[in-house]
Amino acid sequence: MKIAIFGSKHQKKEQVEMLFNILKDNKVEILIQEKFCNYLKECFHLQYDTAAIIRNDEFDADLVVTIGGDGTFLRAASVIGKKNIPILGINAGRLGFLADVGEEDLEDTFEDVFSGNYRVEHRSRLQLSTENKIYHGFNYALNEIAVMKQDTASMITVHAHINDEYLTSYEADGIIIATPTGSTAYSLSVGGPIIAPASQSFVISAIAPHTLGNRPLVITDDSIITLDVESRNNNFLISLDGRSNVFRTGSKLTIRKADFTLQVVKRKENTFYNTLRNKLKWGLDPRQS
Repeated sequence: MKIAIFGSKHQKKEQVEMLFNILKDNKVEILIQEKFCNYLKECFHLQYDTAAIIRNDEFDADLVVTIGGDGTFLRAASVIGKKNIPILGINAGRLGFLADVGEEDLEDTFEDVFSGNYRVEHRSRLQLSTENKIYHGFNYALNEIAVMKQDTASMITVHAHINDEYLTSYEADGIIIATPTGSTAYSLSVGGPIIAPASQSFVISAIAPHTLGNRPLVITDDSIITLDVESRNNNFLISLDGRSNVFRTGSKLTIRKADFTLQVVKRKENTFYNTLRNKLKWGLDPRQS
């Protein structure tokens, strides 16, 4: 089995060693992201026998494993791109919605992986299209596409159409178009609803809207969203899972469901509702913590 490892800084040495020892004991062929490999050498003086160093998106593996948080998971997902490689997220800090395997579950998780005792969830992605292809980089997002003001002073106006029908003009700090996967990320922080991952829908949420009438809107995921932006400084930001570009006003944006998904490996007992309950501490009295 060939496994590609992606990681972030601020790791626990013991957790990293445990991961690599499990892979070594099971005779896994290891590929490792270059930056993560350098970090392990410089900070922990750890060096492992690897089949290859991953320097770009030109690699192949049976499985991608991330160790870090949801941000590390998202960065690895963008490198996977359209490759048909499943991804498993190991959490190095607080419980995440994407990286939901804790240190205490590492051995059991890989026992399940090596025996095939797991499930694969197909998560939908968003695709951004721009006139003259002015967005630079991987133009797909797993969590959300956010259109935001560039400076800290004035709001922007976003004219939104769905399937060529005028929806509204948002006067706000920006708007977020999120997938069900992204409904528990940035969208949730601005008051958007939580959507189960398998739902065939997207949600549009305003960031600090100027009018109280603006409310999150759930739409079917076969919808095509077009956006035109007005800004006093003639610039605005567009962010795909945190990867940002500056755009000039007058740039028409088209957002639709991508024609491929991301395969996410989950342990059978790690359900979305279980993670949701633990992450948000539902049913617990905070006064007794």
